[in-house]
Amino acid sequence: MKESDTVPEIGQIVRNRRGRDAEQYSVIVGIVDKRYVFLADGDKRKFDRPKRKNLAHLELIDYVSPEVKRSLEETGRVTNGKLRFAISKYMNEYVIDLKEGEQVDG
Repeated sequence: MKESDTVPEIGQIVRNRRGRDAEQYSVIVGIVDKRYVFLADGDKRKFDRPKRKNLAHLELIDYVSPEVKRSLEETGRVTNGKLRFAISKYMNEYVIDLKEGEQVDG
């Protein structure tokens, strides 16, 4: 599946491929249109000041944080701590497994 075929979701983890924040992970906290999304990581980029980023510069990870998605759907907001938790949970469950020799097709 090509990356242009994937549709971003609120709460989805992404890896930045370009720019100052290259190789960093963030969470989609808003969708502008079919080309741009708003990102925050709860640390350097807080929820109150999300980064608008072109989807062509992102690698969409096949992981959506249920905590972040539920919080944004219910209240329209999410805490920065919850964003940091979602990223660290993804990193602990999936990225560390890759360092142990597993490979992901993608």
